[in-house]
Amino acid sequence: MPRWVRNNALSIVLFGLFAVFLIGQSLTGWRTYNGDQQEHGEQPVGYGSYLTTGHFVEATFENWESEFLQMGAYVVLTVWLVQKGSSESKPPTGDPQLDADPRTQGDHKDAPGPVRAGGWRLTLYENSLGIAFAVLFLLSMTLHALGGAREFSAEQVAHGGSPVSVGRFVTTSAFWFQSFQNWQSEFVAVGTIVVLSIFLRQKGSPESKPVAAPHEQTGS
Repeated sequence: MPRWVRNNALSIVLFGLFAVFLIGQSLTGWRTYNGDQQEHGEQPVGYGSYLTTGHFVEATFENWESEFLQMGAYVVLTVWLVQKGSSESKPPTGDPQLDADPRTQGDHKDAPGPVRAGGWRLTLYENSLGIAFAVLFLLSMTLHALGGAREFSAEQVAHGGSPVSVGRFVTTSAFWFQSFQNWQSEFVAVGTIVVLSIFLRQKGSPESKPVAAPHEQTGS
């Protein structure tokens, strides 16, 4: 196995699975959409055209939105909040390595460029992970709203109603129902791993404490 594959195996597999499942979603969604089209006496669409429909865009980005919200919130909340005994938490007394002031480490030759530069670059960089997830969340929520408005309008027209604007759609219960049903599932999932990792183990996983570690041990 080439070294670059071994060194990047986790991301390669994860993004590979993402591609497989996204293609599977698009193909099954395409068949579902065309089935609905035929039931309403309308023409089916080609696969490429389906990928631009509100049906696909809404379904895709309402899920991405919840994932990025969950991950971003988790990254930020774990800065201040702890869960004693969880491998997903810092110890209640803090973690010297994680909490170290990067302004004292700018002279390290292997430090990232923003750390060596200091100033606003460092301020931005030391919060860049949370910022990135916030941007991805807002972008996904915007695309969810755009796709959802198109799909909602199509359904309204099919039932003799009128199309709605994006601004109008985001004030509907349909938009927030879609968001909340995904948001709650993400937080119950991350809350579950936080609590289960107190008592349960998975040998070899960095998401778990060592198998022989006591339940009270916090952090990996």
